[in-house]
Amino acid sequence: MKKLFGVLGNPIGHTMSPAMHNDLFSLYNMDAIYLPFQVMDEDLHDAVNGLRALGAVGFNVTIPHKSKIIPFLDEVDELAASIGAVNTVVNQDGKLIGYNTDGLGFLKGLNGIVSKVKGKRILVIGAGGAARAIYFTLAKENPIQIDIANRTIENAVDLIAECPYPISSRAFTIEEAGKHVGDYDMFIQTTMIGMSPKITEQPLSLQNLRKQTVVCDIIYNPLETRFLHEASERGATVQNGIDMFVYQGALAFEKWTGIFPDIQRMKENVLGQLGGK
Repeated sequence: MKKLFGVLGNPIGHTMSPAMHNDLFSLYNMDAIYLPFQVMDEDLHDAVNGLRALGAVGFNVTIPHKSKIIPFLDEVDELAASIGAVNTVVNQDGKLIGYNTDGLGFLKGLNGIVSKVKGKRILVIGAGGAARAIYFTLAKENPIQIDIANRTIENAVDLIAECPYPISSRAFTIEEAGKHVGDYDMFIQTTMIGMSPKITEQPLSLQNLRKQTVVCDIIYNPLETRFLHEASERGATVQNGIDMFVYQGALAFEKWTGIFPDIQRMKENVLGQLGGK
């Protein structure tokens, strides 16, 4: 009997997860299928119960359901609970358990260009779900400081207050953060600013950026945002969102199957869908 996997979200037509995971099922000779499910907020509980009834082995959760799904699960692991968001669900003998692989997925991708974040001064731009997962995950890696910049400073203040791990952090507006660009070893851009089709936008100017600074943008469409382009022009080491997307998917695949998949193949699959190299 074919094993069922999927992703719940709204909208869902843009997702590259089905092609990525179905290719892995083919690679590892698994009789399984991964499907996208567009689910409205009011139908989320029914959708979760439906996947449970169908015996789905596991599924992903994307915008806007990552927090809303928590009450409908049987258990949520400690990290996902502290983040307040779930992106991966495992069906363990009928019990639905929620996890969050976004933060660790980002960290694993980051380790491809930076061996460690210990001793670094970091600015995270944004205070949404992705920023939360990345901030909490990196806070455990002993950086010197992680500051948060957000258009609404109150959200940055709240995020810092809710971090369960000891870390030195300051909250800034985006405008204020622009005055401190030269202070950081690493920038992590987690907002939708610069995403297709609004590719001419960027969250802040990098005019005073130091060379060799690491600049990450979790957007992967376009593959090079204006933010990353400016950083690259100023001598920074840059990384787009492909690595985070692939690693969070790989970690989910491992939780479902016990196999940590072929990362390079996954990257090539996603790049192929995006028309890049």
